[in-house]
Parts: sequence; structure tokens; C-alpha cells
Amino acid sequence: MKSTSDSTSAGGVQILRPSRPRLLLLAGLLAACGGGQPELPPPRPLVVSSGARLSADPDRLKEIHEWVTVQMDNIREDPTFWIEGIASAEENYPWETLIINAKADTARFQYGRRNPDVETSYMIYAHLHLMDRTGRLEEWLPDAADAEGYGLERAIVARISDSWLLGRTIFDTQPSRIMDELIYSVENGWLDAFLFTARPDAFAEEREAWVADNPGKIEEYREWFRSTFGTEPPGSRSGR
Repeated sequence: MKSTSDSTSAGGVQILRPSRPRLLLLAGLLAACGGGQPELPPPRPLVVSSGARLSADPDRLKEIHEWVTVQMDNIREDPTFWIEGIASAEENYPWETLIINAKADTARFQYGRRNPDVETSYMIYAHLHLMDRTGRLEEWLPDAADAEGYGLERAIVARISDSWLLGRTIFDTQPSRIMDELIYSVENGWLDAFLFTARPDAFAEEREAWVADNPGKIEEYREWFRSTFGTEPPGSRSGR
């Protein structure tokens, strides 16, 4: 099943263009009404069942919206690659299902069909990894253009967290348990702990060094996560 509604082909490469209703930038572009930067509505605070609140700075969200707009335009219009999202019965983080072909011109990922709003953030994740493979990352993530391994992954995950924060606080995208856990973790300074707990084997050496430099932080993170969400964090609970 393709998660996109428009498709064309150029030079033998099929280009799938993301369905417009699922682009976080759509409401902002419509609000522009004739050009220039759109006026975004005031961000709404997020609250989870524990009462933990999350707010975002409007100026920061404006910057996020600007790069999301440009990046999604590239995903829609660049004829050199194809990104396909596949609806799945399961909720998956983008790194769990991303596949990039040997030519680095096609990427596929899965997302939970019950929440198609996550597709935009997952497309950004796939796009940034494609750009890294093709030597174009500096165009989209200049601060991490030379990063490798965990440093690169951390920068990309922070980026998709920002895009989901934009959707949840500005465009009223429906909640996603796993992505909401991510943005709460990132905004509360737990990105490293989140990744090293959720993916302990992916970056084993970096995790070992981080744990040595931050004694007690993993357990502190787990306590924070339990008090915020009432469950163990990803990587420490049965299932996900």
C-alpha cells in the first residue's frame, strides 16, 4: 500500500508525492494568503494524563515550520529519489523499519495506519538519511553534515522530534503515544537517555561511554519517564 496519492516518473525513477492533507505545512501555507511567511497560530500546550505539561516557544516553532516547509517541498518535487510510507497495523519508530536501496534513490518506511499524521516526521527521517547517503546532508542539516554514527542519528532524531512538536502544538495533529514520548523526552533533556534505552545495541560503544560519564542518569530517566507516562520507557518494557 502506498501512502501517497500523486505519482509521476522521470528518468525511469518513480517519484511519490506525499498526500497534501498529511503535510504539516499545509495549514501554514494556506494561511499565507498571497505570499510571504505565514502567521502561525499561537501554540497550544500539551498535557499527558500525569499532568505533565509541555510548551513550545513561538519563535522556535516558526523556525521549525520554515525548514519543514522547505524540506517537504523537496520531498515532493525532487526527481532524484522516491520515499514511500507504508501503512502498518503496528506502531513503529522510523528507524525500526527504514530501508534504503543500494543506489540510495529509494527509501521505504512503515507507520501505524491508526495515526497517519506521523508520516510527515517519518518522511523527514527517511529524507535526511537519503541525503546523508548521497552527500547532500549539508543542504538540510548543516550542523551535522560531517557527523557519523550516533552523532548523526542523534541529530536526525532531534530534527524529527522538532517536526512532531510543531504538528502537535500548532497543527493539532492527533496524539501518537510513541512520538509524544519522544518529544517529551527531548524537550526535557533526555534525548540521549531515550535513544540509549530504546536502542541499547545500536550504539553500544557510545552508550557505554555515555553511561560512564553520566552515572545514575539512565535510572533517573526511567524514574522521570514512569512518573510522566506511568510506564517503563521504550527498551525497558515488554513490547515497545
